[in-house]
Amino acid sequence: MAASLLRRDKRSAAASLKAECCGQDGRGAQLLGELLDSVLSPERAVAEAEVIEWCKCLMAGGESFDDFCKMVRGYDNATLCGLVWTANFVAYRCRTCGISPCMSLCAECFNAGEHTGHDFNMFRSQAGGACDCGDSSVMRDSGFCKRHRSATSSNIPSVPNELMMMSEHILPRVILRLIQHLRDGYSEPVSDPATERDLQKTLQLMEPLISLLEDLTKMGGAMRSILTRVLTNHQIYKDLSSGDHCTGEKTYAKKNYEKYLAALKGSGLVSSEERSVTSVLDQMAGASNVTILGATAGTGQMDSSDEEEQDGSQGIGKRKRVKLSNSTKDSSIMDILKHKCFLEEILFWTVKYEFPQKMVTFLLNMLPDQNYKIAFTKTFVQHYAFIMKTLIKSHESDTMSNRIVHISVQLFSNEELARQVTEECQLLEIMVTVLLYMMESCLIKSELQDEENNFHVVVNCGEPLLKNNTYWPLVSDFINILSHQSVAKRFLEDQGLLQMWMNFVSFFQGMNLNKRELNEHVEFESQTYYAAFAAELEACAQPMWGLLTHCKIKETQEYTRTVVRYCLDALQDWFDAINFVDEPAPNQVTFHLPLHRYYAMFLSKAIRCQQLDLDSLLPDQEMLMKMMVHPLQIQASLSEIHSNMWVRNGLQIKGQAMTYVQSHFCNSMIDPDIFLLQICASRLDPDYFVSSVFERFKVVDLLTMASQHQNAALDTEHERSMLEGALTFLVILLSLRIHLGMTDDEILRAEMVAQLCMSDRTHSTLLDLIPENPNPKSGIIPGSYYFETMLSAVADFKAPVFEPGGSMQQGMYTPKADIWNQEFDPIMVILRTVYRRDVQSAMDRYMGFLKQTGKFCGNPWPPYRERAPLNPSYKGLMRILHCKTLHIVLFTLLYKISMDHQNMSEHILCMALYLIELGLDNLPEETVEEEEMLGEERCSDSWFHGTNIATNLHHIINYVRVRLPETAPEVTREPPASTSSDASSFVQSSNTAQVFSLVAERRRKFQEIINRNSGNAIQTAAVRPKTSKWTAPNSTPQLTTTILEVRESMLSLLIKLHHKLSGKQNSYYPFWLEDSESTSRLDPMQQIHGDGITAVERILIKTAARSRQNKCSIEEICRKVAPPVPPKKSSSADKKALDKEERRQKARERQQKLLAEFASRQKSFMETAMDLESPDSDVAMDIGSSEQQDAETVYDCVICGQSGPSTEERPTGLVVLLQASSVLGHRRRSTEPKKLPTSDEEQIYPEDTCGTVHDVRITDLQQYFKDSSCLQSVSIGWEGGVYVQTCGHTLHIDCHKSYMESLRKDQVLQSFSVDKGEFTCPLCRQFANSVLPCYPEKNEEKSIWTPYSNKNLMTLIKEVEEQQEQLGMFPSITNLSKEMESVMKDIRSTTQKKYIDYGKTPGSPDNDFLFMYSVARLNLELELVHRGGNLCLGGASATTKRSCLNQLLHVLAMHMRLFRIDSAYNPWTRLTQLTQVIDLGICDDEKPEVPLLYRDVSSLLLILVLTMPQELHKEHFTCIVKVLYNLLYTQAIATLSVRFSKEERTAWKNPRKLKTMYNSDKSWEVLLSHIICELSKGKLYSASDTDQVSMLSTSAWSPQSIEYSIQQFCLPFLRTTSLLQHHLFGDDLPSCQRTEEEFGMLASYLGLLPPSLQSSDEVNSSSCLEWPIAALDIISQWCLEVTTSAESHSEQVMNLLVQDPQWSLPCLLQLPENYNTIFQYYHRKACVHCSKVPKDPALCLVCGTFVCLKGQCCKQQSYCECVLHSQNCGAGTGIFLLINASVIIVIRGHRFCLWGSIYLDTHGEEDKDLRRGKPLYLCNERYKVLEQQWVTHTFDHINKRWGPHYNGL
Repeated sequence: MAASLLRRDKRSAAASLKAECCGQDGRGAQLLGELLDSVLSPERAVAEAEVIEWCKCLMAGGESFDDFCKMVRGYDNATLCGLVWTANFVAYRCRTCGISPCMSLCAECFNAGEHTGHDFNMFRSQAGGACDCGDSSVMRDSGFCKRHRSATSSNIPSVPNELMMMSEHILPRVILRLIQHLRDGYSEPVSDPATERDLQKTLQLMEPLISLLEDLTKMGGAMRSILTRVLTNHQIYKDLSSGDHCTGEKTYAKKNYEKYLAALKGSGLVSSEERSVTSVLDQMAGASNVTILGATAGTGQMDSSDEEEQDGSQGIGKRKRVKLSNSTKDSSIMDILKHKCFLEEILFWTVKYEFPQKMVTFLLNMLPDQNYKIAFTKTFVQHYAFIMKTLIKSHESDTMSNRIVHISVQLFSNEELARQVTEECQLLEIMVTVLLYMMESCLIKSELQDEENNFHVVVNCGEPLLKNNTYWPLVSDFINILSHQSVAKRFLEDQGLLQMWMNFVSFFQGMNLNKRELNEHVEFESQTYYAAFAAELEACAQPMWGLLTHCKIKETQEYTRTVVRYCLDALQDWFDAINFVDEPAPNQVTFHLPLHRYYAMFLSKAIRCQQLDLDSLLPDQEMLMKMMVHPLQIQASLSEIHSNMWVRNGLQIKGQAMTYVQSHFCNSMIDPDIFLLQICASRLDPDYFVSSVFERFKVVDLLTMASQHQNAALDTEHERSMLEGALTFLVILLSLRIHLGMTDDEILRAEMVAQLCMSDRTHSTLLDLIPENPNPKSGIIPGSYYFETMLSAVADFKAPVFEPGGSMQQGMYTPKADIWNQEFDPIMVILRTVYRRDVQSAMDRYMGFLKQTGKFCGNPWPPYRERAPLNPSYKGLMRILHCKTLHIVLFTLLYKISMDHQNMSEHILCMALYLIELGLDNLPEETVEEEEMLGEERCSDSWFHGTNIATNLHHIINYVRVRLPETAPEVTREPPASTSSDASSFVQSSNTAQVFSLVAERRRKFQEIINRNSGNAIQTAAVRPKTSKWTAPNSTPQLTTTILEVRESMLSLLIKLHHKLSGKQNSYYPFWLEDSESTSRLDPMQQIHGDGITAVERILIKTAARSRQNKCSIEEICRKVAPPVPPKKSSSADKKALDKEERRQKARERQQKLLAEFASRQKSFMETAMDLESPDSDVAMDIGSSEQQDAETVYDCVICGQSGPSTEERPTGLVVLLQASSVLGHRRRSTEPKKLPTSDEEQIYPEDTCGTVHDVRITDLQQYFKDSSCLQSVSIGWEGGVYVQTCGHTLHIDCHKSYMESLRKDQVLQSFSVDKGEFTCPLCRQFANSVLPCYPEKNEEKSIWTPYSNKNLMTLIKEVEEQQEQLGMFPSITNLSKEMESVMKDIRSTTQKKYIDYGKTPGSPDNDFLFMYSVARLNLELELVHRGGNLCLGGASATTKRSCLNQLLHVLAMHMRLFRIDSAYNPWTRLTQLTQVIDLGICDDEKPEVPLLYRDVSSLLLILVLTMPQELHKEHFTCIVKVLYNLLYTQAIATLSVRFSKEERTAWKNPRKLKTMYNSDKSWEVLLSHIICELSKGKLYSASDTDQVSMLSTSAWSPQSIEYSIQQFCLPFLRTTSLLQHHLFGDDLPSCQRTEEEFGMLASYLGLLPPSLQSSDEVNSSSCLEWPIAALDIISQWCLEVTTSAESHSEQVMNLLVQDPQWSLPCLLQLPENYNTIFQYYHRKACVHCSKVPKDPALCLVCGTFVCLKGQCCKQQSYCECVLHSQNCGAGTGIFLLINASVIIVIRGHRFCLWGSIYLDTHGEEDKDLRRGKPLYLCNERYKVLEQQWVTHTFDHINKRWGPHYNGL
């Protein structure tokens, strides 16, 4: 039966089967089964078209498949869009509407929704995604589009049973066939390339089947629910999958099933061999759910040295690999998978085949079905461990990662679903276990601290797993689910999980250890630090931020306590494992301390948001001391790295130091570290803390009163910067309030101010630089309203500007003035600078502000800022400022600076004063007075009696005992102790008064704390004894002890410093002694801005205000002031007494300044030399200097520097750039620019461009007239003419040749091609490619000359004719003529052949002739365009100063004089005399000459002028112009007559009454009437009456409108002629105010207007006429030429007769305001040639053509499409907008450059490559600049970055 069905027509077979199936007896199902056995038989290829057809027909049950689809769609009840996309798809994300940060919308839903004013962006999907429209768990309903807002399942009928019945029967078998195919095609080890090819083939074969399933999913909800039932039903799977159901091919099904079982074997997380390893070493005594495993099964020992060879990881050196095994509580995670339904097995194979795109898309397309979503999520979680295991082994881990995330982000973004699988499927446990498992594969022994006894293991950052970020999908999912409150709560409540997590984090603690190279430079710079920083940020910090967001309120206190407890446990284990006692190992540093940072961040949260008590969360003192060591080590190392002490470790160590503070990392790294140190400082003994800092920074030995010392730890050149580092660190530690009580608003403000002070920033840079909470749900979303309001409060927006050099600025934000005044905080700037130069830049800007506002004009010091109050929990931090150790250090520093000891600097003094001032602003609670009452008599064994800085400031220290080298100057002096007994007794009592007690003090304190903690004194912890530094045998000078007499207090030193800084004796006098008002007279905060003097004064005022005692001391010191006597130099000799280093610094700065000044001078010269707009700046370079009327013109050669005239033997030339141009060809008639099409309806037609019109005209003429005559009747070059421009500099041509020779030999890579003759002008560096010889001028005929000479017109006409008769002189062959020939060659080769050869006979001289006069025409017309299209402004504008037209005309004339026009055809005779008409009948074969009325008058002018045999006299030029004006006028009237309606023409035909009028020759009425009569003789007007009238204006013509249109017709000719006269004879052009006056002005300039009429206001065009013979006769002759030839081309007569010389200025297309309009239409548009959607689509902005950039598909003869188009459309210049990048690219000949963008966002910024995806708007100013550069041909000069494109664009 099945066989007979198979033979039948598919549709009828399906229909009968459907009928059978509706029956009750079950026979239909059986039949269907048999049929399917045959159709889906494993023997048949799965992709056979026949198979797919059968499946479609059977499902449709007799209908056509398309109809079936439509019917099923009618029952679609889905409210979700769910469109699935793959990588590179353009989607949208709206933060305003999103609930989840991963929310995304397809373009269709986005555009149909309402998102105006929202914070959205467009993005290119990296991993793929799906549209969330309609899903209210991910986005707010208000953002749904219209389609998914209204759709509710209520109004959709339920689906009828019989419609879907066949599908229910067929689908299980289809899916089974798919699975069988996958089982068959799979073969293990994928690493083998052949196998990989087989797998690919398997996937290709099943594509049609998957596509069928995909089509089904798109049919909507009804079909999806059927599919869901099939995929998730356990029974169906059980019956079909194992092969038990089959009878016939049981063997096949069984074998197939066995293949599946074999593939399943490796699916457990830990394979069976690994599990059998028995020898388990306990890693840590107590806390062990992580144990170390021996790596080989046989031996449990860790020294199996053959491992690293197998792993091929020799890079690890001798580090051993370590394996861990997890005894997790749930073994099911580790077990082999078991599958219960089709869905599970399909996912299994999807994983096995490494996530083929088609499968992923199919699985995701099903997601809108809610039941499926839940089932699929559970299946995904069940396979999670297996997925990750496959990922680790995959070769294509990147692609696979993307596909995994593509799926998981759809599942885990939904909080309800995530909670459900967390509870039911142990998602969290699975994730943490898998993470641990993943990292175990790359653990090594840590070498931190004690290499031998270190049991800690860390990840090895060189492993591919970390290097390639393979862990990313897993971590990203983990962060995603932790963003859900319910899931995070569960995580924080589960102690086992937390403990596992802390174990995981501790793998990263101390990774990537750096050891300082002391001897030679490291051979190989490892780049592992990228991986290390990325791993800590992604795997540790981001989950931490995720958890922190759920610890915001008091109710969550418990969570915080738990996390803190586990952190401390993990830290304790870590200290034990690395065998840490109290001293860090020297010369090593790790930047990775995630456990410390977890602890710090949770503490900060606890105090800030949960009101917990800090002390209840802190460990004992000993633990705090340990915790302080490593973060402090990092701070000291930062200073060492910046002091170049790590220089032998290569650049990468600088990279680490920079990454550590960089904006994306700082709030997860340096901020928590500093906060932790602040906590330690606030709780530990301040003396201990301060001495630790100086010891860590290795500057203890430097802190001595002696002028010389020995430092065992540091070289002298590093001392100064390390001391600066230590003091700066202390200032940061005490000033920073980020975690100590600032609100979020204040933090954001401070960050913003710091960044803006370094330099002006664009909006996006600023967004990027503000450290944001890396967890996306944190609330402060950059770009949010919150950010914008803060930005507008602190900064002003500077709109994008344009510099004359052409570089385009972006919109910038710059700090408001009061920010500099009140909020500029150098400490915050220092903390946030990645490059040290940024601090300097901030200070320079600050200095600029002070100078500009007149607040201070010297070199300012960083301003001191008062700090926000501390949160009470951290009050102890300020004790640091009130400890004796710090005061001793400060005293010593002040002393050393006042005595000019070496290695002190202004910065050190600045920081020391900063600390004193901080101390004065944060005095302890008990009053100062009380302490003073105790008097000076308290025990005097130490430097200071108390700890209060206010008291210690005035405490005088008399003697100090120092150890110093014997060579020091102090040693020679007798100790003053011998003089008086009381002094010596004092010395005895002060024997402990040395700063060297710093180290000893610290040890003593440490010992005390340890003893106090452990109750019994454990002596073992006593510090390893250190040999005292100076007994080292190799130290040459012996150290001795000397006693110095000091007798200073800090106050007296401050006053001495004041004198020293101001360079005057007695410069400080307390103001309160001058008038006895109270001290409050001067508010110290008014003196914020200033230098050191201001700072000292401010401190003294504060001191006096804080205590009476200090006030008295100051007065006393000032009374008996003596000049400070430094031991070495007298103060008068050197006021500032700067040490050597500072002076070097100053010299360097001076040098920098000078260089900068030179550079700016050079730049300003360059700009004036190149600025196209400034006519006045370079008078010196005027070419033909008009003053020297008598002498020849003198030229300067810019190469050899000699001046002299240009001679025949040694010609001089102008540096010129020749380029082909089609700018004029793109002019149109209408003044409105054409719009760029953005929909299929809009089109651009090139018919109305100047280029096309001229092309058509020349073709028409050639059709009917003689070729040689045609080629003199028009000009060419509109589409590819040669434009010549110069920078105005001249050089000897022989000098130029040797210059080119040297360029050729030059090995340096130039941006231009010397072989093509390109070079840059030796003086101004402007781009050029030829030299135009200067014609030696003969100055006989340049005297002032009036146009109306005594000769009448007829005589002049005769003279012109005689001159033409003379033979053109063949130029003698001189160097000059040779050069003229070669430049002509250059001009010819500049453009393409097709733009030169227009004649019928290629290579005929007529072609050359036409080309040459057209070059002149083009250059004149372009100059006119550059002057704005008219000559109203007149004057010698900037263009003339640099114009080379005069020289160019000489070159052209020399070549054109070689052609002699045959007198029979000479247009001159036909223009000026009546000739007898040659009978046309005689020569039929010969086509006639072109009638004069068809000819282009401007072309005739150039022909006549350039072919004159010698220098042209001005009277003859005027004569030619007058004659041609007559012709032009006649043409104007003829054109007009054609535009009349028939009736009007009839009215004008009546000539009788007109003839009687006066002066008929000069009356347009008479002429018009005459022309109409003459032309009517031919059947000219009959053609026009029918078709043309409708197009022309029907309004009646008034005399005014006629006069106006005649003037408009004549003006273009008058303009070019005036320019020509201006260049030939050098007279200045006149100018006029109103455009109406232009005609009269030019007519009189050209000598057309008789003098009598020149003054009158109204100029009539007819009054300029001057006829040599009777006007009507010659007009009749001209008309006759037209009518005689008209029969042959009656239909073309009108077109040829009507010439319209008026064109509007060239312009680029008009673009839409919003870039999205262009993007949406073009980015998916198919290319016209290859019909594919281009990868890089581009648009020509000149003509709107759509092209493929770099597309191989549209290549022609190795030219890619953009280059080809630039040649066809722009004669080698192309301007393209790259659709996917929003950038303009300019092609010029063989080079190209990225021009920039004309679309900017609301903040005035470009968005190259649309990375940010913000809405972009057209910037009209930029577009104008682009258009300007195109029209003026200045791309080459203004844009600097050019490169060759090798025809590949």
